[in-house]
Amino acid sequence: MKTAVVYYTLDGNCALIAREIKERLGADSIRLYTEDEKKRGAIAAMFWGGGMAVRRIKPPLKPYTFDPSAYDLIIIGAPVWAGFPAPPVQTFLSETGITGKKIALFVCHGGGMGKALVKFKALLAGNDIIAETDFKNPVRNSGNELDQQIADWVKKFEG
Repeated sequence: MKTAVVYYTLDGNCALIAREIKERLGADSIRLYTEDEKKRGAIAAMFWGGGMAVRRIKPPLKPYTFDPSAYDLIIIGAPVWAGFPAPPVQTFLSETGITGKKIALFVCHGGGMGKALVKFKALLAGNDIIAETDFKNPVRNSGNELDQQIADWVKKFEG
């Protein structure tokens, strides 16, 4: 099964999860970058990202190459910002118009996921969502427990 892991990360949490999934599945990996990819302190990043999420702004992305028809399974990961999947991932979804695919979703958050997965699934209507999960502070909580959480989740759709 040809698999892609598509993700956006700001502070490295989703990148950590995406790398682990890529290695376990031998998947292709596509990291999304916004055109405005400058470093921000924690508070500035919260206002920047949360403001976009609340106002439903889809930031422009740096060029990327992705053909959904080349994959049997697409795994998409996003940080949770103000209860929404990060707007850069929403930009990606609106640009690619993925439909009719098997999809697995993950979100990373600091403790407040809200209804981010529900909103994420709504953005992917017309697809088969086969697995979903959330990871709380993966960079800070990396170790055996996180490794096991990833392994257990990947078992739901590998092979």
